[in-house]
Amino acid sequence: MNEQDRKQTPEEQSYLEWRQNFLADPERKAMYEEEAAKSELWLQLVEARQAAGLTQAELAERLGVSQAQVSRIEKAGYDAYTLNTLRRYVAALGDDFELEVIIRIPEKG
Repeated sequence: MNEQDRKQTPEEQSYLEWRQNFLADPERKAMYEEEAAKSELWLQLVEARQAAGLTQAELAERLGVSQAQVSRIEKAGYDAYTLNTLRRYVAALGDDFELEVIIRIPEKG
């Protein structure tokens, strides 16, 4: 039996209904999406560094900062990123990496 065939528990169903109602409000949905994007950024940075074949110490050397600073940037929940820091981090990964910023304009409803 795969996950899709499994019947949801009452608790799961209750949560899904609550979540759907919560996200129906455009302001709450925007806030939720912003927080979700921030929580995923650290993981994307770690995965990109690993794909570049670099350790935190090696990336720190390229950036001219301490390994502890790279660790802080890659820490789950860190949200003090500046655009300049992200640009430098991605540039230090090498030519195969790029930083993409997407600005979403809310639909008028």
